[in-house]
Amino acid sequence: MPLRRRSFLIAAAAAGATVVLAPASPADAGTDQGEEEIKRRQPKQNDVLTGEPSHNGWEMEKVADGRGNVHTRPVPGTPLSGVQLRIGVVDAVLAHVIHRFHCDVDELRDTDVIGWHAPATVDPALPESNLASGTAVRIRPGHYPPGSRGGFYAPQVAAIRGIVADLGGVVRWGGDDGSVDEALFYIDVRPDDPRLPQTALRVRPL
Repeated sequence: MPLRRRSFLIAAAAAGATVVLAPASPADAGTDQGEEEIKRRQPKQNDVLTGEPSHNGWEMEKVADGRGNVHTRPVPGTPLSGVQLRIGVVDAVLAHVIHRFHCDVDELRDTDVIGWHAPATVDPALPESNLASGTAVRIRPGHYPPGSRGGFYAPQVAAIRGIVADLGGVVRWGGDDGSVDEALFYIDVRPDDPRLPQTALRVRPL
């Protein structure tokens, strides 16, 4: 085994990585089998990705907790066991929103927040479609059904708008939409907007 290849394998093992060992050369008589094994282990994106954007421009995904970008994420400082969110900057920001809601608006219980929804269950023309890309949550949807206003007291509305304002425009509350949805909070910028990672670093420093 060449020295460079051996060094790579040692380093990968030390880091706890799973290494798929493909043959070093055609002389190993297994090159094709090695390539097929690598392909087999790669994510099957057709099983996950839809190719369709949600209302805010992020791609909707067919499943959560699979091979895609949406997974159950913790929400520190709350009793929630986890919420299905798009991992990375999105889950950092939305977890912050949920935590602030719990502290500033009303205490939450474990089952009060719902994240990802299947694409077929949301209207792609409305902000609720952001749920299917893992870039939105609904907080107590049974208490604040779409189309209904007045679910919160005035001080709670002020607190919600304060949370959104502190995030500099990267999150929007559905209660301020024309198609009102007071349970809905969602990322309101495109995937390439630099304000989102900047905000994520501010609310969840590395």
